[in-house]
Amino acid sequence: MAIHTAADVSLEAGDHLTQAEFHRRYGLRPDINRAHLVEGIVYIGGRVRLREHGEPHAKMVGWLGFYVADHPDANCLDAVSLILDDRNEIQPDVLLWRPETGGARIDEEGCLVGPPQLIVEVTASSVSYDLHEKKEAYRRNGVGEYVVWRVLDQAIDWFRLIDGQYVLIEQDAEGVVESEQFPGLRLHVPTMLAGDLATVLARLHPTPEA
Repeated sequence: MAIHTAADVSLEAGDHLTQAEFHRRYGLRPDINRAHLVEGIVYIGGRVRLREHGEPHAKMVGWLGFYVADHPDANCLDAVSLILDDRNEIQPDVLLWRPETGGARIDEEGCLVGPPQLIVEVTASSVSYDLHEKKEAYRRNGVGEYVVWRVLDQAIDWFRLIDGQYVLIEQDAEGVVESEQFPGLRLHVPTMLAGDLATVLARLHPTPEA
């Protein structure tokens, strides 16, 4: 049985590591529930507050899960380990992934390797690394759409990758944003912000006008 020194298993917030070294150390630390490597820097998860994260996270899972129920080619994944490159191994809050030739794949450890088509993160506000370092990592690696719920700011940002840059997509006149990567995936932003998941789900299947 291998004997590991303290240095072998050290994993602290702020460490600068390669993805391979982060992956190795994280695998030796079952006491750490959630850790990310973002642009070569380690972030360790802390307390998950109900209003600021747990509740909106669950609503986003419900929204994407409801879509997947009618679209079996898509996969809704919650907090899966995502390996993007040699500086990034992240556990996004929620993501949608559809297997495509040359796209993301599942490795032998059950991690997703490569960019999924859509990622959702729930964050407190615009000062979070979700809208800075993490957003840059997703952009550079080709994540097609990135949705960020800024809970304290009462806002949901939907970014679409266009010519290698993220462009903020505005809501239409009804307050809806529709995915380009997943046809039929619609989000009525005002009702999601209000916590009205039933209406959000109903608007995934809008009633045709008479």
